[in-house]
Amino acid sequence: MDPVTTPSRSVLRNSLILGLFAIFTVGLIAITQQGTAQRIIAEQQRMQMRALNEILPDDQHDNDLLNDSFTVDDRKYLGLPAPATAWRGRNAGKVSAVILPVVTMDGYSGRIDLLVGIRANGELAGVRVVNHRETPGLGDKLELAKADWILDFNGKSLAIPAPERWAVRKDGGDFDQFTGATITPRAVVQAVHRALIYFSEHREVLLQLTPEELARG
Repeated sequence: MDPVTTPSRSVLRNSLILGLFAIFTVGLIAITQQGTAQRIIAEQQRMQMRALNEILPDDQHDNDLLNDSFTVDDRKYLGLPAPATAWRGRNAGKVSAVILPVVTMDGYSGRIDLLVGIRANGELAGVRVVNHRETPGLGDKLELAKADWILDFNGKSLAIPAPERWAVRKDGGDFDQFTGATITPRAVVQAVHRALIYFSEHREVLLQLTPEELARG
């Protein structure tokens, strides 16, 4: 047997061990990534459910909000890159509010995901940020846990404030910006305003209005 051309048992054994170790490592990484992705999705769903309840508490609707969902697909006003879930709140069967998913890519660190609740009369029931990557200590004041800035949208509509006032104060509008951070609140204010326009243009479908209700205005 030629010792130069024939691998030794030791080399074969080591190669086998290395191969098995590589397979094990790849599998472990895949499992870890899958587990991490699942935890991220679960956390996002938890935040979403909490946001829904904050925007439209149980005493403001008598239906199962989570099970009264529908799909919206709009890039122009809602900024959605793909179809997404929206929800209807009802009282005695009549739609009293909708909660729309809204995306803006104009944050300081890029994408910001919002839920925008709009009552049947066109007033904002509330706005919540469910996902963002804004700078801690500055842009994260979007979160209710960090500041109450997001509550300033409550009760606003397309008419209040006037269209030209739907901007941060630095741009001549009615909404505060954050100290040291204007890009983030500017992006959210603009995104919420666009959501109100979307609601206005699709009110009939969103509220499931009958011809009689439309005739009454």
